[in-house]
Amino acid sequence: MYKTKKLCAPLSTIFRGVLPTTRRLSPYFSNSRIPSLSSHLQSSSRVPPRYALHFLPNSNFSFQNLCSQSAAKLDSSTKRCWNCVADKTGTTPFLYCDSCRSIQPVDLSIDYFQIFGLEKKYEIEVDGLEGKYKDWQKKLHPDLVHSKSEKERGYAAEQSARVIDAYRTLSKPLSRAIYILRLEGVDVDEEQTVSDPELLTEIMEIREAVEEAPDSQALNQIQSKMEEKLEESSNSFVNAYQSRNFDEAVACIQRMTYYQRASEEILKKL
Repeated sequence: MYKTKKLCAPLSTIFRGVLPTTRRLSPYFSNSRIPSLSSHLQSSSRVPPRYALHFLPNSNFSFQNLCSQSAAKLDSSTKRCWNCVADKTGTTPFLYCDSCRSIQPVDLSIDYFQIFGLEKKYEIEVDGLEGKYKDWQKKLHPDLVHSKSEKERGYAAEQSARVIDAYRTLSKPLSRAIYILRLEGVDVDEEQTVSDPELLTEIMEIREAVEEAPDSQALNQIQSKMEEKLEESSNSFVNAYQSRNFDEAVACIQRMTYYQRASEEILKKL
């Protein structure tokens, strides 16, 4: 429903030959390994790694592939601990039982905003995410349950991974925009192409500017312009989302994707 009317030139085609091809976003946990607890408690500059700029493909901002089928089917009305059968208390998402300190199975009805106690909206205060992220890892990280049952170790791996993905997703404007649209049932096509003639022209102009940049100062000027364009598109997304104009919101995401990709690739050249 929310797709461009006519395919013109894919972003990947536009960038091919001028900007290095970026790798698709790989799962955060290669070989099923999760970073140690100590690494989570260090600076957020190390958690998470920088996004690969390929329109965040194959992530789908859902952790169903990492979660067990039983967890994926968990009824959102379940409010009792699987271990001690204590009732859930308070308003904090039930990822962890305060009574017996057991990690709970993943409940996919809890969205990423709820994990961090945030209202579901695009404009959020990202400064507070790191502290909440670290607080969750102090309770959920697999290092803390290495001596417990295989069942709970599995829950820990899933919950810790999902909190990491939530942090990664909400901390960046582009990924947050894609995610919040998906909560509205709007799936952003990862292979979406450029159909706006004005944007297509701009892409070509910036391609030439990057190729012809004589020095780092020129590249810095182009990069600053990309950051400004990204902010403008982000503000436009806010207006489109609030007015429920999802077609325009998707178009904003397309522009944000291009500007962020260009900005990051220019930084690699500096």
